[in-house]
Amino acid sequence: MELAYYPGCSLKASTEIYDEQCKRVLSAVGINLHEMDNWNCCGSTSASKTDDFLAVALPARNLGIADASDYSGMVVPCSCCYNRLLSAQKVLQTDQSLLDTINEELTDKITGKTKILTVLEAIQFAAKSGDLTKNVVKKLEGLKAACYYGCMLTRFPYDMAASDDVENPQGMETILKALGASPLDWGYKTECCGASAAVNDKDTAFKLMSRIMKDAVARQANCFVTSCPMCQLNLDAFQKKIGTIYGIDRELPVYFITELLGVAFGMPAGELGLDQHFADSTTLLKELNLYE
Repeated sequence: MELAYYPGCSLKASTEIYDEQCKRVLSAVGINLHEMDNWNCCGSTSASKTDDFLAVALPARNLGIADASDYSGMVVPCSCCYNRLLSAQKVLQTDQSLLDTINEELTDKITGKTKILTVLEAIQFAAKSGDLTKNVVKKLEGLKAACYYGCMLTRFPYDMAASDDVENPQGMETILKALGASPLDWGYKTECCGASAAVNDKDTAFKLMSRIMKDAVARQANCFVTSCPMCQLNLDAFQKKIGTIYGIDRELPVYFITELLGVAFGMPAGELGLDQHFADSTTLLKELNLYE
């Protein structure tokens, strides 16, 4: 399967390992990602807070590039980027005047033909075809995962269909079960981690993250698993400090779903960046004989 690919800014900066994992893991299951030429920042949440037009125009340019390509679908690993691109596509489907205004300035016109996909949806294509399980050389037995989706993957500013159940998404659980892991039922999988508030309002962000961490620890999880780069960075980078402030005595590794797929496929740890986390991410895998 050939799909367009929009990495977004985070995957070219703070979470480069996620970018590499997406390409390697999806290629292993027969999905080839083609990064779009000359893509731009989607505006993230910043644009939507300052300028309504910019909040649509920035992701719209990327939609035009995707629509002008030969690919019917585009994989967007970052939850925020996915939310902004899908929201812009929805707005432009219902506002012809805005669509005409933006298209007038674009070389690649928006036609609305491209399906925007999460990385979880792309992986599920492989699960349905059988390409996922046939690549597994190490069952992820012993992993008791708290699958953490965050708030951007299934919640939108407009009335639109989400890629999974809004309150209790199951995409990561389905994938992990196919790999032999034991995902847990827990209560904070779609709660906000504070996102960029971790930079300018640490007290609020740390309080939000402490609730997430406490619930996962109380359920006896031994790791977090996520597909959102902001969620992964926040829980990974601040977990130790939050534990000290809020009296949480366990620190859990925070894995990308793609990372665990790579482990299950027997990919070398160096290729996956397992040693590039803030929270220790290798000890648990070694204890379970999943990492050497």
